[in-house]
Amino acid sequence: MPIRTGVAFLESLRDDRQIWIDGERVGDVTRDPRFAAAARTVAELYDMQHDPALHATMTYASPTTGAPVGLSFIQPASVDDLVRRRAMVKVWADATAGMFGRSPDYMNVMTAGYAAASGFFGHRERRFADNIRAYYEHARETDVTMTHTFVNPQVDRSRPVEQQEKDLAARIVKETDAGIVIQGARMVSTLCAFSNDIMVMPSTFVTNNKDGEPYAFGFCIPVATRGLRFICRPPVIHQQAASLMDFPLSARMDETDAMVVFDNVHVPWERVFIHRDPELCNNLYNATGVMPQVMHQFSTKNLAKAEFMMGLGFTIAKATNIDQHLHVQNMLAELIEFAEFNRACLRASEADAAPNAQGVITPAAMPLWTVRMMYATMFRRSCEIIQTLGAGGLVAVPSYAEIESGVRQDVATYFQAANVDSHARIKLFRLAFDATMSSFAGRQQLYEKYYSGDPVRLAGTLYQLYDRDSHIAHIWDMLNTLEKRQGHKRA
Repeated sequence: MPIRTGVAFLESLRDDRQIWIDGERVGDVTRDPRFAAAARTVAELYDMQHDPALHATMTYASPTTGAPVGLSFIQPASVDDLVRRRAMVKVWADATAGMFGRSPDYMNVMTAGYAAASGFFGHRERRFADNIRAYYEHARETDVTMTHTFVNPQVDRSRPVEQQEKDLAARIVKETDAGIVIQGARMVSTLCAFSNDIMVMPSTFVTNNKDGEPYAFGFCIPVATRGLRFICRPPVIHQQAASLMDFPLSARMDETDAMVVFDNVHVPWERVFIHRDPELCNNLYNATGVMPQVMHQFSTKNLAKAEFMMGLGFTIAKATNIDQHLHVQNMLAELIEFAEFNRACLRASEADAAPNAQGVITPAAMPLWTVRMMYATMFRRSCEIIQTLGAGGLVAVPSYAEIESGVRQDVATYFQAANVDSHARIKLFRLAFDATMSSFAGRQQLYEKYYSGDPVRLAGTLYQLYDRDSHIAHIWDMLNTLEKRQGHKRA
């Protein structure tokens, strides 16, 4: 089955998965009010692949069957492939205002990157290389939706996982002829309620000794696997809202986050990619070259989000005539800078793209690293700007339902703005409230800060990766040259 429809996607979620929320197990995420709207949002993304106007942008011909498959699965062979993939990702990101951070393209790009470096997985046993390639082809040809989990539970963060007194992290407890058995937990599985499979890979450091080996694994299994449970945070959907227009983002785009519990979960060998291999786990992202590909995907999402926030700021300022003021223009200029910074970094990464060790065209990493490190601050500032532009109007904006209520005449009179009527102003300000002040907005800000890892450790990693020596040498060369011009000699 190549690209699937939204209907087929929704049907695939009706299985025996264990999704727990608010103290109860959900029977059908496609009908439960806490999940149904977001499930439909993902379905709409899949339907875009079938839209005649978008089909060429969203798909490419399968290398094995020639049938159309999702373009986010492509292993770029040229810069043009990178640009095409970015255009595809941007369509989905624009459709969700960049607020659906773990839309299916995120894991599609990552899985394609893993498969392109399959030899790395097979450095000890060839079967693991075969497994990751086979899974990638399966995911591409069946349009699988994946969630993921990379991080151990927060228990004692001062110690390595294998030295913690409370042994809660997912680990290998047994091997059988059929596969491995996993016990414990992982966090944070975003999109789990709307996924078919879960990819379990390392991200934190694994001590390279016998004690660390049980925690050094990688695999992918169905979400509905026996013994697998997902304990979700409460929804950010306002279920008692008088109108869906009161919370137009959170009502449709709560992608959910969950702790994953592995209760003696069996993983068949054919779905195992890493087995008791701390060295491979610790080198996974650098050695495979997958991270620049993933950064290219989420930088595209960040561009869409920055453009959305910029457009929201423009619209509020125009509606209330505050765009006449210089200090407001300064704030709007910041939003322009954020959008254009993200766009420039994406283009720079493509302009300097080059083949990696596997021959896959890989975007230049450093422009994307800067987006990775800076966008959380940009987004928080964007929210602050929108709050400042809306000011008391965001606090006082009524429910959309008041447009048809017993006070509709008062609403029509007193909630209009200089350039829009009350109907339009309430819609606009409810959107601004949801984007910057609601529980959905709070989750978005925290997500942007931590979605790619601990920003402190990431900053340290960036410092270690960067070519510092050439810049240091330049400073000393400049100083020595100036010294010589002055006729001074070194004592």
